Amino acid sequence: MAVVHKRLEFETEGNAHIVEITEEISKLLAGTGLRSGIMNIFVPGATGAITTLEHEPGVCRDFRELFDFLAPVDRDYHHNRRGVDTNGHSHVRAGLLGPSLTVPFEDGAPVLGTWQQVVFVDFDEVPRSRTLVITFVGE
Repeated sequence: MAVVHKRLEFETEGNAHIVEITEEISKLLAGTGLRSGIMNIFVPGATGAITTLEHEPGVCRDFRELFDFLAPVDRDYHHNRRGVDTNGHSHVRAGLLGPSLTVPFEDGAPVLGTWQQVVFVDFDEVPRSRTLVITFVGE
């Protein structure tokens, strides 16, 4: 059994920008030489999250609108009262979705449904440089 750590770096636009990363993690997996196991994609940071969904404009818009409903930008967040920043909604949204995702792989490819892609969601207010940590465990 082998354990391999990789990093994926990219730029985001902020404000619930959804970045589809399936192809990139598949390339990282191919570079490990592993054929079967699991990969864990982890977001170091408190305003980004990871999940799977069908990455098409309608679903992406529905997803953003859901978070606008659950954690609206203009709500009075205790975090914002500190006077340091105004991204309380970003932290709440990222906490709801979560910082990691585990995906199995077989024959050197992620096991995903036909309409299922791995996506990173940047809930922060401003564009950022993001780094994800991907850990591959397998043989």
